[in-house]
Amino acid sequence: MRTRLGIKWHGLLEKYFPERRVFLKSGNDTRFIRLKPGTQLVAFAGSSFVIAWAIVATAILLMDSIGSGNFREQAKRDQATYKERLNELSAQRDNRATEALAAQERFNAALAQISVMQSELLASETRRRELETGIEVIQRTLRGTMKEREAAKAQLASLKDEMESNGGVTGVATAAANAPIGFVAEALARTTAERDQVIEDAQDALIAADQMATEIALMQEQNDQIFRQLEEAMSVSVAPLDKMFRAAGMPTDRIIEQVRRGYNGQGGPLTPLSFSTRGEEPSPDTLRANRLLNQIDQLNLYRIAAQKAPFATPVKSAFRFTSPFGPRRDPKTGGRRMHNGVDFAAKSGTPLYATADGVVTHSGWQSGYGRLVKIQHEFGIETRYAHLSRLNVKVGQRVSRGDRIGDMGASGRVTGVHLHYEVRVGGKAVNPMIYIKAANDVF
Repeated sequence: MRTRLGIKWHGLLEKYFPERRVFLKSGNDTRFIRLKPGTQLVAFAGSSFVIAWAIVATAILLMDSIGSGNFREQAKRDQATYKERLNELSAQRDNRATEALAAQERFNAALAQISVMQSELLASETRRRELETGIEVIQRTLRGTMKEREAAKAQLASLKDEMESNGGVTGVATAAANAPIGFVAEALARTTAERDQVIEDAQDALIAADQMATEIALMQEQNDQIFRQLEEAMSVSVAPLDKMFRAAGMPTDRIIEQVRRGYNGQGGPLTPLSFSTRGEEPSPDTLRANRLLNQIDQLNLYRIAAQKAPFATPVKSAFRFTSPFGPRRDPKTGGRRMHNGVDFAAKSGTPLYATADGVVTHSGWQSGYGRLVKIQHEFGIETRYAHLSRLNVKVGQRVSRGDRIGDMGASGRVTGVHLHYEVRVGGKAVNPMIYIKAANDVF
């Protein structure tokens, strides 16, 4: 059975791959190589495999080249879109910064004006109390004088009655002995003059009190207008900051309370106003002023918190946004991997700045990142600045927003000069554009 099968297989090979001989002649000697059908089959199969592999590899390379070309075109379009968007965001940020500066100037002017008005209001309150005290003194003096005049009139009437009842010299002598008529008349005249003067002074005091009441009413109206301006300025100032924190996913109540605890020993909330020293209930203006002071305190806490969170762009010079946060094609290996930050491309040596107040926890070389700066901020936030060409800070150094921390470069695992910028909350990487975009309406 095996012999028959072998004979058939050999005959089939002989049909397609007949035995061949390759003659090799060198000098006077001639040799030949015998190529059996099996050998020719193996050679043919190997050649076919090589050719097929070459065709498949060429097709793969062509497809990869075409795909890379499409990917590059798409990347260029995405970069152009990102650049236009960043330019728009930059323009909006400048507009919001101008508006915030104008609102701050209006707020400072209104605050200075209300301080002056409060001083005048306190002075007018003091004058009014002095006038009230003076009027009370005048009224008491007037009542005493009227009683003395009535007593003198009663005494004079009793003297006249006694004179008429006794008659003659005896009545006159008795009257002269008790109270001389001239003295009584002089006392009555003096009392009448004092009464008239007191009445005139009281009328002048009432007129002055009416004028003071009119002035107080005008001052209260001006004070109300200033309050309205301050309330509008506070609304314009606080609302964008609150919106910025909420857009970044940061709980404003917890953050404000944390900042308040940290800064209570250096000022804390503003002291409430009190215009009364008699233990009276606070007036509506006092309550309104205290509400404004609380809002001013909240605004200050918001601004302190904003300085401690990375609501800024690390590159202030012209740059190109080259890679977003999230999964992407690795520029080195071509595979898919997570990109934990955003990339800003500019020329080598471009200054880089801290995006918030904090403490430098790393400044040196780290595998993959190259020259790397890590800054620890409040609220459990950390920022990273990678691939730098030069480091300007040291570990343990305290930096503020806008401080220069280094220069852009191409150190580490890169394909070109750029900054790799990361934001981590509780050790987990988040999209830095959340903070940058959230601050567009404020900074």
